Amino acid sequence: MSSTSLLPTPLWFTLTGFGGVAVTIPVALAIAAWLAAGMRLRAAVEWLAALALAGALTIATKIAFLGWGVGIRRIDFTGISGHAVLSTLVFPVMFSVVLINAPIVVRRASFLVGLGFGLAIGASRVVVRAHSISEIVAGCALGALFACVFVSRLEARPAPSEPTPHPILVSLSLVALIGALHGVHVPTQRWVTSIALDLSGHERPFIRARWHRDGRATSRLVDDLTAIHARGPTS
Repeated sequence: MSSTSLLPTPLWFTLTGFGGVAVTIPVALAIAAWLAAGMRLRAAVEWLAALALAGALTIATKIAFLGWGVGIRRIDFTGISGHAVLSTLVFPVMFSVVLINAPIVVRRASFLVGLGFGLAIGASRVVVRAHSISEIVAGCALGALFACVFVSRLEARPAPSEPTPHPILVSLSLVALIGALHGVHVPTQRWVTSIALDLSGHERPFIRARWHRDGRATSRLVDDLTAIHARGPTS
């Protein structure tokens, strides 16, 4: 464990597990189900659409790098972090849905608590060396943006006249779901890699270390050619 780390290494790995698809996707589907049960069908559809769009953007950047080496070497960016996107999207919305009928101050505070939890999960991905800082920043920004837009639209609608699920029931169901699924591994990276190779036709995916090494070699070659051109033809 690094002397500058705020938490012991095992706790960082425990924290990062909350951001995996095994937890966040079922929780997101449960949110949609609770919205639908509370007579907010349009909000449920919009929530699933937001989740799908954020996921598609994330997967597209991963496929672009794994299949074709598309990234930004200067900032060590090889694709948006899925953990960061899902954590900062799902958990703020989860807290907001649980407390949808609470006073506005409570709703704002709950949203910030969920966002803070998502940001902590994003930070854990850097600590466990799964992502670079730029990939986490991009993921957190994307997830938080989608969460803010969705919650704003949700709160702008009038409350349904029909009875809605009790917050305690919603909370207990989500806590039980998270507890049951934490630690479950879903091989999403392998699936995305397989798709990237099928689309690109390459036999091997691009990896971060080789990508940086090839970039340095290309940079040296360009520098050498520039120097030769600057000297001009020799007699």
